[in-house]
Amino acid sequence: MIQRYSRPQMVALWTSEERLRRWRDVELAALDGMVKAGIAPAEAATVCRSKAGDFSAADVARIDEIEKTTKHDVIAFLTFMEERVGPQARWLHFGMTSSDVLDTSLALTLRDAAKLLLEGVDKVMAAVEKRAFEHQRTVMVGRSHGIHAEPISFGHKLAIWFDELKRSRERLVRARDAISVGMVSGAVGTFAHLPPEVEAHACAALGLKSDPVSSQVIQRDRHAEYFGALALLATSLEKFAVEIRHLQRTEVREVEEAFSVGQKGSSAMPHKRNPILSENLTGLARLMRGYAQAALEDVPLWHERDISHSSVERVIGPDATVTLDFMLHRFAGLIENLRVYPENMAKNLALLGGVVNSQRLLLELAKKGVDRQAAYVIVQRNAMKFFEQNVDFKTALLGDADLLAKMSKAEVEACFSPDYHLRAVDEIFKRVFGRA
Repeated sequence: MIQRYSRPQMVALWTSEERLRRWRDVELAALDGMVKAGIAPAEAATVCRSKAGDFSAADVARIDEIEKTTKHDVIAFLTFMEERVGPQARWLHFGMTSSDVLDTSLALTLRDAAKLLLEGVDKVMAAVEKRAFEHQRTVMVGRSHGIHAEPISFGHKLAIWFDELKRSRERLVRARDAISVGMVSGAVGTFAHLPPEVEAHACAALGLKSDPVSSQVIQRDRHAEYFGALALLATSLEKFAVEIRHLQRTEVREVEEAFSVGQKGSSAMPHKRNPILSENLTGLARLMRGYAQAALEDVPLWHERDISHSSVERVIGPDATVTLDFMLHRFAGLIENLRVYPENMAKNLALLGGVVNSQRLLLELAKKGVDRQAAYVIVQRNAMKFFEQNVDFKTALLGDADLLAKMSKAEVEACFSPDYHLRAVDEIFKRVFGRA
């Protein structure tokens, strides 16, 4: 179902027709390598390339029909190619094993999927960066344990997200590079029937690196790294989405997902405006972590290869890449259209009567020569008056003789400026964005 809402470019990578095109491309690249190595006649490559053609839905159906007999997808494909090309097709797949085709073509698909995913990451990063600068000095309360801590800016929060996305992008680039290897090394990876230069030629023609050493398959730690990078990126998106869900709660309402004209939040309650986009992202991230776990399970195969990984990858390959592509573009739109309510941020910041400035009072007393523990007692007892007696923190402080013996009323008043907490925001932004 997720494919209904995903970009057609990503979905297209996983169609049956595209899979067959990649198999064809791998076979032809290997055949060219055989010609170059003097193993196959040049005429074979010329004929095979001229007659290989493209693949239609009817071709897919014909290959599926052959597979009902062969019970083997690559053999069904090669049988079809023999029907289409004629006698010269005997040079296709010469000295190769099925995994030479399957693993190399999968590398092509995952590499191209990563390119699209990186475009999605860039779109998200651009959206987050824009909103971060918009709210670089939009003051709000920071929370630890879900409880008011000290003031921050909403832009600071978004800068944290941007920096995390940068790391995810770097991981995805590394994972793309790790997966971008091919093989034409034969049944157990020994090059018994084809020399390594055939593989080198084929991989170079396909834009891949040669796997330095393989068994019957490319080793699955590469794939696990790839799907792990995808899952970690999805988990970061979930982290951001959970924060938005918390900030949209009725009692907080500091940000809110856009709510369009005609949109309905509940079949029963007409007033509802729910964070459905963020909740969708939370659920999809759970799937992404499941795909990564499945990829990890694929790493230990029996001896030179078994087939237990194959069925897994036929599911997680398209599902993980299409799902993450959807998540990235959904989150980018969410951030671009996110409603931010600075007035509610200011209201919530003042909710506890200024106690969020307690640490500054503590440090000012320390500067005045007061022992830290004694200063802590003075500040804490006045802060607790808000919770226990509903006495404003500043009012309580200005009535504390012990405090006023060390600080003037003007000095106490100065400790309640939110600008104090944003003194380093420009430097933080320079670190994250290279500018402020």
